[in-house]
Amino acid sequence: MSTKLAAKAAFAQRLLHWFDQHGRKDLPWQQNIKPYRVWLSEIMLQQTQVSTVIPYYLRMSEAYPNVQALAAAPLDEILHHWTGLGYYARARNLHKCAQIISTELDGVFPDTVEQLEALPGIGRSTAGAICAIAYNRHYAILDGNVKRVLARHSAIAGWPGKSAVAKNLWEIAEGHTPTQRTGDYTQAIMDLGATLCTRTKPACSQCPVNADCQAFARDETQLYPGKKPPKTTPVRQTLLLLIRDQQNRVLLQQRPPSGIWGGLWSFPECPSESELNASCAQLGISVDNYQVADTQRHTFSHFHLDYTPVHINTSGTTTRIADSSQRWVVPTAHGEIGLPAPILTLLQSLK
Repeated sequence: MSTKLAAKAAFAQRLLHWFDQHGRKDLPWQQNIKPYRVWLSEIMLQQTQVSTVIPYYLRMSEAYPNVQALAAAPLDEILHHWTGLGYYARARNLHKCAQIISTELDGVFPDTVEQLEALPGIGRSTAGAICAIAYNRHYAILDGNVKRVLARHSAIAGWPGKSAVAKNLWEIAEGHTPTQRTGDYTQAIMDLGATLCTRTKPACSQCPVNADCQAFARDETQLYPGKKPPKTTPVRQTLLLLIRDQQNRVLLQQRPPSGIWGGLWSFPECPSESELNASCAQLGISVDNYQVADTQRHTFSHFHLDYTPVHINTSGTTTRIADSSQRWVVPTAHGEIGLPAPILTLLQSLK
């Protein structure tokens, strides 16, 4: 074995030895490992911490114990279970993917990266994780934690979002991934990034691969991975119309299936206070009186949303609210519908 190959083998061996002693083995999705459970967890863990995911995963896996149950569920119900977890496109893709697997693939999960990547919401790293953990197939992964570990260990400069940097990291990831115990190795390197090789204040002295970590040797862990080039985050503004009738019900609208908060229920919107009456008239609402509350901010991955709640009282219940995308609800009994976290908070404030 060449020196280079021996070093790569030693990386995996050291990592597996550490994992056997210190790795996390009691996470819900590590029990009763099946492709469906692994897939569900990997989608939920995208850009989301383990501690945040656990209660959502437990509720989802209980409500939908298999892919057929998930495929048969209404999207609204799934979005309800997802409320507060963010990145709602994941939930929509989860539902689409479940339907494809259930109807077109007879409920059988694909076992190759190529087949999995053809499904909605499954990228190269997620497909690799499913194959490695569920099937113990020899596939590499490169999620955020793994990028950080490998960028530091090999001192790979540059932002991983750049194709050349990502290509380099994928080559390293594939080179380090062992043919034996691939599933354990996959969990081990994710655990290393999540628990020791953290974004700030990494515990390098406890790291099982610190002996040849270039960033550690140079005391430059803060330089890797490279930062995303800064840019100004745009700000969008809107008024959220909290329209209440005499029965203390509030009007909700279901958003379009794609885009921000796609498929979720929210309050009607209005671009400015000067257009408030016209916007309400389009809904068949006559404004008795209204009060403008303080503006609040919700940050998405690509922009800030500054939203201003406007509390509106109306004495009449419109006859135009008749289609399935609009409904009057009691704030304390809005049913099992998908709600963005800021909207849920506003609803709860109306109690």
